Amino acid sequence: MKHKPVKQSDFYSLKEGKLERKRRFCSRCGDGTFMAEHKDRFYCGRCGLTIWKENKS
Repeated sequence: MKHKPVKQSDFYSLKEGKLERKRRFCSRCGDGTFMAEHKDRFYCGRCGLTIWKENKS
């Protein structure tokens, strides 16, 4: 196996009885397509959209 499959349940957390998303959706692909979170950016593997995080220096 090349890589370990991602569990969809890892993208959500349960707080105070409400379901909360841990990652953001891609604004170009729409709801249901999560973006990967890197140290300095968010990246969509489906369409290639990159959103850079703000530098807090």
